[in-house]
Amino acid sequence: MHVKQLHPWPGSVAEAEAIQDRLRGEVELSGPGSFALVAGLDVHYRGDDALTAAVVVLDGGTLEPVEEVVAHGEAAFPYVPGLFAFRELPALVAALERLTVTPDLLVCDGYGLAHPRGFGLACHLGVLTGLPALGVGKTPFVGTHEPPGPERGAWTPIVHDGATVGRALRTQREVKPVYVSQGHRISLDVATDQVLRLTPRFRLPEPVRRADHLARHPS
Repeated sequence: MHVKQLHPWPGSVAEAEAIQDRLRGEVELSGPGSFALVAGLDVHYRGDDALTAAVVVLDGGTLEPVEEVVAHGEAAFPYVPGLFAFRELPALVAALERLTVTPDLLVCDGYGLAHPRGFGLACHLGVLTGLPALGVGKTPFVGTHEPPGPERGAWTPIVHDGATVGRALRTQREVKPVYVSQGHRISLDVATDQVLRLTPRFRLPEPVRRADHLARHPS
């Protein structure tokens, strides 16, 4: 698949923040409601800077694997809170460009709108690819929320600076919630529904679980 080159990779914090500010206006918060092919994306670090990016594409209905790719690289940016995506984007883009199929939804291990600048990894990848994208975080990042109820499917809004930027979602009964946020071309209701569809057995969405395993064990 092809990924648009909308900007050079930044060399400074100021350049990175300017890219986020410019591209944030490109984010769309509505889109399709169903997805035939769903891709999970994750990155595993091998030491301080060496990393492996993995993309696993599943059939959206059966959750059977369709394609898996990896790309090895180096962290492309220093660790700066709110700019973490720039460390991983070049390797993730390289992995996406190795796909022979084009997924209909990107499920990112990270955040979208639930981000200090309102433009996390899921937003960035969605804008670069033009594809619907959502973020699923394992821990809360910005904003506040009440604990969701104990049952599967319970959720509460994540509120940051007076706006709802995501949901704390219980994907398995009495298991810690995940933190869902829109990335691009998807509504929050659809993002929530998709995460539940993709978590039939475990806490994390199946595409992300498989991408995590592939990034850790690429051979």
